[in-house]
Amino acid sequence: MGANEEHDVARRRFDVADAAPLLLDTRGVVTCWTGDAQRLLAYPASEAVGRKLADLLTAQDAERVPELVERCRVEGCWAGLLTARRKDGQPVRVMARITPAEESAGPARLLVLLSDLAGSPGWDMSRTMLEQLVDRSPIGIAIVDRDLRYVWSNAALARFGGGAPNRRLGLRMADVQPGFDAESVEARMRHVLETGESVIGYEHIGHVRSAPHREIAHMLSFTRLDDEHGHPMGVYYTVVDITERHRARQRLALLDRAGERIGRSLDIMRTAQELADVVVPGFADFVAVDLLEPVLRGAEIAPGPLRDSDPLRLRRAAHQSVPGNLQEAVVGIGHIAAYLAGSPPVRCLSTGTSWREERLDPLAREWATNIPGGRKATFTELGLRSVLIVPLRARGVTLGITTFFRRHQREPFDEDDLGLAEDIVSRAAVCVDNARRYTREREAALVLQRTLLPHRLPEQDAVEVAACYRPADELTGLGGDWYDLITLSGARVALVVGEVPGHGIHAAAAMGRLRTAVRTLAALDLPPEEVLAHLDDLVARSVYEEGIETDSEEADSARTLGAGCLYVIYDPVEGRCLMAAAGHPAPAVIEPDGSITFVELPQGPPLGVGGSPFESVELILAEGSTLTLHTDGLLARGAQEWTIDADRDRLRTALERPSPSLDLRCRNLVDALAPARPHDDVALLMARTRRLDAHQFAAWDLPADPAVVADARKAANRQLSEWELDELAFTTELVVSELVTNAIRHAAGPIRLRLIRERTLICEVFDGAATAPHLRHPRTTDEGGRGLLLVSQVTQRWGTRFLPEGKIIWAEQSLTDPPV
Repeated sequence: MGANEEHDVARRRFDVADAAPLLLDTRGVVTCWTGDAQRLLAYPASEAVGRKLADLLTAQDAERVPELVERCRVEGCWAGLLTARRKDGQPVRVMARITPAEESAGPARLLVLLSDLAGSPGWDMSRTMLEQLVDRSPIGIAIVDRDLRYVWSNAALARFGGGAPNRRLGLRMADVQPGFDAESVEARMRHVLETGESVIGYEHIGHVRSAPHREIAHMLSFTRLDDEHGHPMGVYYTVVDITERHRARQRLALLDRAGERIGRSLDIMRTAQELADVVVPGFADFVAVDLLEPVLRGAEIAPGPLRDSDPLRLRRAAHQSVPGNLQEAVVGIGHIAAYLAGSPPVRCLSTGTSWREERLDPLAREWATNIPGGRKATFTELGLRSVLIVPLRARGVTLGITTFFRRHQREPFDEDDLGLAEDIVSRAAVCVDNARRYTREREAALVLQRTLLPHRLPEQDAVEVAACYRPADELTGLGGDWYDLITLSGARVALVVGEVPGHGIHAAAAMGRLRTAVRTLAALDLPPEEVLAHLDDLVARSVYEEGIETDSEEADSARTLGAGCLYVIYDPVEGRCLMAAAGHPAPAVIEPDGSITFVELPQGPPLGVGGSPFESVELILAEGSTLTLHTDGLLARGAQEWTIDADRDRLRTALERPSPSLDLRCRNLVDALAPARPHDDVALLMARTRRLDAHQFAAWDLPADPAVVADARKAANRQLSEWELDELAFTTELVVSELVTNAIRHAAGPIRLRLIRERTLICEVFDGAATAPHLRHPRTTDEGGRGLLLVSQVTQRWGTRFLPEGKIIWAEQSLTDPPV
């Protein structure tokens, strides 16, 4: 505060009644000391008189005394703030006034009046200063009486609506601000009047008459005013406009909600709908999300904005509106959203930039070309007032557009709203692009899965089958487990279940290689233990050739080392079942009477690990028995302890539950034992055995005599006649003649001819030799060597199957195709 201001303060507001007087000479020495001065500074008169005033002040103010004395001599008086020092050394802030003492005679003296400022906050401020403080303040200030009627307000309060101060006098808040939620504000005022407790920082949100479409926010503080007896006279309150701060908080809150709610799944349509849901009704009245068709398919999109020549086929991915709003203008979700050439949506797509229109042209028609019912409504008819169009762009790629509308009852979109919309859409665009990429990767993974796993198990008469597969990797839908059914010669089938360590696409690729190898070995008609032995060699050789350490991370994800496999061969003619396992659980058997047993199967080591040789077991299954082959993921329980007996008890309990069909029983078994998100991949194959009827096959033991060939042909012809297959007689005679002749010429021991009628006509000739025949391509001048060549040309397929006691040469003919 300057010297003139201090002087003015003292001149206007100094109260002599409260002051402690003392006299100074012109040198600033105390010549007269009063009791009030003693009470203020604690010096007795004997110690104060004769001392300089400077000795009674702090060092900083002591230096000012000569100057103040001189100013009093020249200007007549001085008033201002000083800091005195009590006798005990404590500083005392005082208001001082120094003026010449008017005396008729004697030396000139100065009258000093000191007043303690403690307990009198603000009394030293002049009326002019106080008036400027309240009148020029940007904060609205008002005083209401005990009836909450205005008795005074400053000019700043008029900026908050309600008129000038003189128009408020005698009125209540509801009178000057209709539509404003005055009840909640007056409730706070009454609380302050009743309790005397001040209310600080009360936030009020609403609308005022001057801006009915704009939501405003005010921060109010209330303090009770009391008279000199402590009785309440009214309430003094202040108002600050915090609308911008409120809107900033709303924008941040909306961004937070968008971050929480958008992208909770990897589904494109759901992500788009989450974007639409999060901004209605708080930000917009109607929102539409339109995506390019390739995006919905997960296809790649060229980077950068779309060219004008590009076909802009959009589909409505999502929309949301305030209830009852714009329903007639909404394109159905999943339907084509076509826009007129040159319209703002098309321009946004082609340029990659946003577009804002505070007030739509009331005469402009809709941009869309396919409004339901062909209605060409104007924006005015639809009640639309303001629009934002923001392209969905992520990683340099344009995916579609998002359109935001507000109706007439709301404030138009401004630049801040556009920035907020762009922030929200940019976040959503990344989620949509992630979902697009996931869709693409998942489609590729599903194609791989369909390629690697059997799309449909082959039709055959040996077993009735049902299968179920549940991967642990839910994102790709792939894992390292597999099942298979392979048709073999002699109406037999091979049932296979196996698993590769690891999950995901790498494990699936490794599983595909192993499954291909199993099918290749199955085509050689090898017994189960030999199939597993060849697989074991294949995996071990692959590890050696790739040169990858068995304990590396790649061992679990990229190769088949440590894989398990169960290989079962079932013969429906005799009901014989042969099986072997490599590091894999033994199957369960459901007997026709419903009893459940587990095959005591010797466990061989996992594939590629090495160790003891593989062993097989053979058993005879009654017709109607059900083999249950499964991977260990079916009974996996995470980190819980488990034993073989406990797992078998769980499986037995689940298998005892009846089901109307084998397929339903298979699905129920997986649902009962494996959670929706299993810890390990699950593959289950259930096969109910069948037997061929006795009239479906016939067999003859033949001596090793060339003359018996004719008898064999006749016996085959008679059997074909019984089966009403006379059209195959010529071809069958040729096959029987060639195969029996070869057995007599090149083999030793007993010879056996068997015909089987299943889905094909199978001719088998058994002999005791271990040598395999091979197909020759004789020259035109050769007299022999054409037997097997003729058989291969007149039959569907042929081959050799080795047994411990010899071999079987077989050939199949189709029962549906015309004979060759």
